[in-house]
Amino acid sequence: MNSFNDAQQEQLKEIGAYLRQLRLEKGLRIEQITAKTLIRQVLLEALEEGRYEDLPEPVFVQGFIKRYGDALGLNGTDLAKNFAINFFLLDSENKNSDAKQKSNIKNIHIPLAVPYAILLAVASFALFIKLSPQNSAESVAKSKNQSSAAIEKTVTSLQTGASRSSRVFPVEVTIELQDDSWLRVKADGKTAFEGTLNKGERKTWTANKHLTILSQNAGAVLVSANKKEQKPLGNSGRVKQVTFTPESVNSQ
Repeated sequence: MNSFNDAQQEQLKEIGAYLRQLRLEKGLRIEQITAKTLIRQVLLEALEEGRYEDLPEPVFVQGFIKRYGDALGLNGTDLAKNFAINFFLLDSENKNSDAKQKSNIKNIHIPLAVPYAILLAVASFALFIKLSPQNSAESVAKSKNQSSAAIEKTVTSLQTGASRSSRVFPVEVTIELQDDSWLRVKADGKTAFEGTLNKGERKTWTANKHLTILSQNAGAVLVSANKKEQKPLGNSGRVKQVTFTPESVNSQ
């Protein structure tokens, strides 16, 4: 059976004629090429004459061309590339094999229940992991810790607020204006108030060590230290400054 197509037959004749012409130009005998290439002389003669019917498969002929070209001092590899190997039969066999494999794959029937069973198994496993005792214990512990932290924070906040609201200062002075007066109040050395208060206004200040009140109209200012009885800060129309300390307040 002839395995050379028309294009290869033409390529073979052209390449064979070229090799024969180059051999003759170099003054080489066919026997010398046989010795260099180790290819039988009858095959080399068939190659030169383009007698494809006397040659083996195209893949072997391509190898002959390479070795012949190298023997003549040419680049045998490049020369052999000019001869296209016919893979038609091999491709046909591969295509038939691929088609057969695809047909076999199509014939494999996978029951519809199989993918559903796999999906159900995966979902069940995920649910088991989520509801496992360890995870549940960790969740409960985490929830308890969060609840305890929230309760502790709330209790601390309440205690802080209660502490602030129930804090007792050693000195607490309340004044009530019987008439308008300018005042300056200092608690522990810091100015707590400075300005004019009008008749009827009532103010309270606290201090740890001492609280000082300066008034331009002392008689208009009624003072109560640590919730004791109110007394005028001084005489009406007079400037007076009074300092309250824990000792002075408790001795009154």
